[in-house]
Amino acid sequence: MCRFLVYKGSKPIILSKLITEPSHSILTQSYDSRLRLDSRRPVNGDGFGVGWYTEAELGPDPCIFTSTLPAWNCVNLERIAPKTASHLVFAHVRATTEGSLAENNCHPFQHNTLMWMHNGNIGAWKYVKRPLADSLGDKWFLEVKGGTDSEWAFALFLDTLEKEGVDPSSEPADGFETKILRRAMKKTIAKINAFVKAVPAEHQLRDVETRSLLNFAVTDGHSVIVTRYVSSKTDAAASLYYSSGTAWVEGKTKGQFKMERRDKASDVVLVASEPLTFERHNWLSVPTNTIVTICKQTVFVRPIKDEFYVADPSTERSTGFARSKGLVSKAPGGGALTPSSAAATPAQTPLPQPELESNGTGYLGQAAPGDLNHQLSTLHLHQVAVPNGSQPVVA
Repeated sequence: MCRFLVYKGSKPIILSKLITEPSHSILTQSYDSRLRLDSRRPVNGDGFGVGWYTEAELGPDPCIFTSTLPAWNCVNLERIAPKTASHLVFAHVRATTEGSLAENNCHPFQHNTLMWMHNGNIGAWKYVKRPLADSLGDKWFLEVKGGTDSEWAFALFLDTLEKEGVDPSSEPADGFETKILRRAMKKTIAKINAFVKAVPAEHQLRDVETRSLLNFAVTDGHSVIVTRYVSSKTDAAASLYYSSGTAWVEGKTKGQFKMERRDKASDVVLVASEPLTFERHNWLSVPTNTIVTICKQTVFVRPIKDEFYVADPSTERSTGFARSKGLVSKAPGGGALTPSSAAATPAQTPLPQPELESNGTGYLGQAAPGDLNHQLSTLHLHQVAVPNGSQPVVA
C-alpha cells in the first residue's frame, strides 16, 4: 500500500507545497490516508523518497533523497522541502510488500537522468524473479542494489530501452523521445506478463496469485510516462488520479491547496495515487489499464491494448483485488458504497462486497436498478463536463 506523486510544471515549485504543507499532502497520506478504502493498513511508514531535477548548470541527473524513517518523522525532510524548488518532482511513501526496510529499497530509483517509481506488485514474484533477472544484460543485472520487485522492474525497463536501440546511460539535451519511453514501458509490462503467465505450468502450481498491479512512473527530466495497470480483465488497478491547470495555490485557509484554472492553458500537472485535495472537480480518475504521457504540460491518455484490454466503455471492474493490497482510494468529495458484482467471483475479489469501477467514471454505489441507471448517467456527464484546462488528449 504505497502512494506516489508526480509534479510537472512550466515553473519550479517549492517542494513543501506538495509534500508537507497541503492538508492531504503525500506526507499526510503516510499516516492519515483518509481516502483509502482499505482500513486494515493504516500507515505507509516504511520509508519514503523524493526525487527532483535541479537547474541545468548542476547537471541533467536528478537529486534523490531517501530515508527509512516514516515521512512524518523525518526532521530533515521538513528542513529541506521549504528550501528546494523544481519543475519536476517524484515523491513516494512506502509500505513494504517485497524487500526489507532499507534505503536502497526506497523509491524513486535512478539511472543517470531516469527516475522510476512503482505502486503495486508483480504477481507470483518469487517464481518470476529468477527468469526476469536471467533475461537482463549484465549491466542492468549488476545495477540492482535492493530486493524489491519494483527495482527489478526498472532494470527490465532499462534493458528493454537498450534493446530498442537507445542507450539509457546517454544524456540527450531534450531527453529521450517520448514515444520510445512509452513503447519501452508497454514492452516492459508485456514481458512481466509473459514471465508471470509461465509460472503455473512451469512450477505445476494451481493456487499461485498471478495478477500484477503495475502503476509505474518514469521520467527523464523532460517527459513523464505513468501507467495504471492490472493484469486482469475483471479487476480494477491501484487507484490513480491527475489534475491540471494554470497554478497550484494555497487558499485562504492554511493547508487548503487547489488547482487554479484561469484559462484553457495547462501549466501544472499533478498525478497521484490519492488526491491531494478533497475537491472533486480538481481531480480526474485515470481509467484502468491506461498509459498516461505528460509532454511539456500536455496530458495524453491512451489505453494499453493487450490481452487484458476491454474495448467496451461500460465494462465494470471489481476493486476487490486492489483493495486487498490496500491500493485503492475513493474519489474526493463523496463516499463509495459496495455493490456485489455478478462478473466478479470470490477468487477474483478477496474482500466481500467489492466496489465496481466503471471505466474511469468513478465508483458505483448500491442502489435500485432505476437509481443505478440514473447514477451512471450522472457520472457520465461528470466525466465529459470537466473544467477547462484539465481535459486529457485521447488518442
